[in-house]
Parts: sequence; structure tokens; C-alpha cells
Amino acid sequence: MKNTFLLLLGFLSFVACKNAQKNPETRTNVSEQYRPQFHFTPKTGWMNDPNGMVYYKGEYHLFYQHYPDSTVWGPMHWGHAISKDLVHWEHLPIALYPDSLGYIFSGSAVVDENNNSGFQKGDEKPLVAMFTYHNMAGEKAKRNDFQSQGIAYSLDKGRTWTKYAQNPVIKSPGIKDFRDPKVMWHEATKQWVVTLAVADHVEFYGSKNLKDWAKVGEFGKTEGAHGGVWECPDLFPLPVEGSNESKWVLIVNVGNGAHSGGSGGQYFIGQFDGKTFKDDNKPTDILWLDYGKDNYATVTWSGSTDNRRISLGWMTNWQYANKVPTKAWRSAMTLPRELSLANTPQGIRLMQKPVKETELLRGVMNGIAAQDVDHSFDLKQQAKTNELSLTFDLSKTTSTDFGVQLSNSKGEKVLIGYEKTTNRFYIDRTEGGQKDFSKDFAGRHYAPRIATDNTLKLHLVIDVASVELFADDGSVVLTDTFFPNEDFSQLSLFAKNGVAHLVAGDVWGLK
Repeated sequence: MKNTFLLLLGFLSFVACKNAQKNPETRTNVSEQYRPQFHFTPKTGWMNDPNGMVYYKGEYHLFYQHYPDSTVWGPMHWGHAISKDLVHWEHLPIALYPDSLGYIFSGSAVVDENNNSGFQKGDEKPLVAMFTYHNMAGEKAKRNDFQSQGIAYSLDKGRTWTKYAQNPVIKSPGIKDFRDPKVMWHEATKQWVVTLAVADHVEFYGSKNLKDWAKVGEFGKTEGAHGGVWECPDLFPLPVEGSNESKWVLIVNVGNGAHSGGSGGQYFIGQFDGKTFKDDNKPTDILWLDYGKDNYATVTWSGSTDNRRISLGWMTNWQYANKVPTKAWRSAMTLPRELSLANTPQGIRLMQKPVKETELLRGVMNGIAAQDVDHSFDLKQQAKTNELSLTFDLSKTTSTDFGVQLSNSKGEKVLIGYEKTTNRFYIDRTEGGQKDFSKDFAGRHYAPRIATDNTLKLHLVIDVASVELFADDGSVVLTDTFFPNEDFSQLSLFAKNGVAHLVAGDVWGLK
């Protein structure tokens, strides 16, 4: 009987092990200090740029720069997760490992609908990923040809990947910063186009089969921000709301010199003909994706079937990404955001808002009555995970500085507000908790208000260690992380030097 029991126990353990391999854990340990409750994080190890974001047969694929053996940057792999709703994620095995050609740096993925690549063998369309090979031996030897572009393909809905035998498909031209390919199909010219970050500009390459590429154009040596190397580009068309016109949006992230310091993202609006991008704005105009400190490497999903353009960013900053006080893992992604274009007093600008699927997280809604907020108003709600929608009337507001405060019993606080005298939004994490790990962390980060009317809107999404502010319907966005020594337990409104006239407000606790 004992032997039978042991055999049964062994069999059940075997089955459990096999099922665990087939069904990777979908949840991380959300009880860890600073572990986000609804932002994507790796189960363990290091994570940076989002990669290979593609939608196929009901699944959003997220790949990401990953070093599984440490919580600081190291040999880069492509981590992998999937989601059906952009909110709940299932971790899958590592998709791409380093090989003799180098580490697997950032890149993108597409659905090869017409099998231009010739990789398709069965009913499933090929998913084709393009990534940068980074040869560390070449870098250490101080050569300039250590980055090239390779491809891999999947014939089983992204579960397993085969690297192309004739990699690299784009060899280095002898420029050390030559990376981060973002592939798209350009319908007007019936070709695949890849946008590459090349030191201080981007270059466009064209191909009919995703294997053979030729340079067709370049952009940016004299346009935009150049405080650091250009990285992680993206290029896509968007309609302009309320009109019959469409524009091309070119996103380019910069490794240093962003609006609030360190790394960040900028964008350009113009026309693209398959070879040449023409900027509608002045070369000196800099349009920032996010004015906060913690949104980098923003790129978008390809393959969407509902005509939405959805972006995701890495929610930290290279100035301190390796030093933030988390233990089992490092860094998180922003919320997925739906992008659109709208006419503003400054011209056509990119609008951002959390994807509608975020509403799946909402618990009970508590309305806030219209009122004049004088000094402080306690919302009587835990500040750990919340979404707020607040509308103020500036014509009836005398306060020079008002907004939302997160605080705890230790006296730590983060302020998210608007300075009426300077017409700027801000996030202030100066007294938000741990900050000694980097001289560049603490501070108040500002963004100019674009809207000119008297209706001011603040839409905030708060997680345990981050806040994302979408102001005035997403015309201005700020993202900041923070690390309080004790979870923020109090959520309140504040107004300084007068009253802030609240027209309407809603608060949701987020599940």
C-alpha cells in the first residue's frame, strides 16, 4: 500500500511539473514591496525596453529586454508574455537567447500575412521578429561594427522561435550605434520598411521579403532633441480627429537630455512616402511624449485588428534604473496607452489615454461633490491603487497651486498638481520616500499646459510605486515612480493660496 501511495505521489508530482511547464505562472508575487499591482513586471530579474509587440489571433505579445540571472543589466534575452486584454498577463518562456552573433537587443515583430518571407509551412501565419545583434567582443575591442540586425520566425503563434540561418540580414555599416529595428508594412509602396536608430538620426530600409534589405532614406540629423543617442524608433500613420486627413507619427527615444533629465521620448508629425519623412514642425520644435521622469523606449503594437494604435513604455530612467530599491526584479512597464492625433492651439499633437481595458480593474466608484477645495480635502480612500478623474473650473479657481496628494504616517508624500501662476502641471516626489540611491531621482517635474480654456482635467492612475497623469484629455502626460518607506495610505485633494473649484470628480479603487 505504501509503495502504491509513493508511486501515485510521484505520478502526481510528474503531472504537476508538466502542467507547470505547459501553463507558466500567470501572476507575479504582488505582495513584494514596490511590486506594481497592475503594471507589467518580470517575475524575477532585470527588464528594460519593450520589444516585439505584435497582436495575433486574440493575443497581445509583449517581448522585453531581459537578463534572467540578475536584477541589473546583463546579457540581453527576449523575455515573453501574452495577454488577451492588455491587463492580465501570462508569462511565457524566454523567446530569444544570446548566441555567437551577440546579445539580443531591442527590436519588433510583425505578422507576415502574405508569407513574403516564405517561412510559412502550415496554416499559421509566420510571426517575424527583427532584432539587433550586439557583439560584446566587438564592443570590447573598440570596433564600430558590433551591431547588426537579425530576424527570427515563429510558426506556432509565438510559442517557439527559429533564428534565420543567414543572419544578419542587415550588416553593420561601421557605425557603433546601429540598432532597434521597428518593422512595418508600407501599403502605398507594397514593401516592408524598417526604421533604425543610427547614432543621431534614423534610417529607413526597404524589403520585399523581410530578408533582403536596402537603405532608402534617413531623417533627423538636424531635427528634434539630441541630448543623447537616438534609440527605439517607431513609425506609423494616424488619422487626425475631426478631419479627413491623416499624418505619420515618428517616435524617437533619446538616451539622455529628455525634458526632465536622463532618458525619454520625443515624436515628430509629418508625411512619409516609403523613403522620406518630412516634418510638419520646425526643426527646433521638440514634442515630448511624456514630461515625467519615467517613460522610456516607448513603441507600439503592430497587427491590431481594431484600428487602435497602442503604445507601451519602460517605466524608469537610465539615470537610476540599475539602482532602484527593488529586490527580486527591476522595473515595470507603463500602462498600455491608446494614441490619437488632435488639433490643439499649438498645432496637431499626439493624445494619450489609458486603453479602455484598464476599466476592467475598476472597483466601486465614489463620486466627489462639486465644491471649493480650501487647503485640504481627505478623500477617505487608501492611496495604494486608485484611478481619479477630476475636473476644475479655472475661472472660479483662486488657488495658485492645487491637485492630489499621496501620503503616509511617516510624513512622506507625492504631489500631482497644477501651478496656475506658471500654467504648468507637475509631479513632485521630493519627499516621496527613498531617494538616496541616485542624486537624479528626487525632484519636481513640470509640463506646460497646452489647452487654453478654463476647464482643466486631471486623470490619474496610481499604483503602489508609480503615478501616470493624463491631463486635459491626454494632451499632456507625466509619469513618475516613487519608493515610499511605507505604502501611501491617504489620498487627498489640496489647494494653496486660495480655493480650487472642483466641478466634478470620480475615484475608483483598482483591483
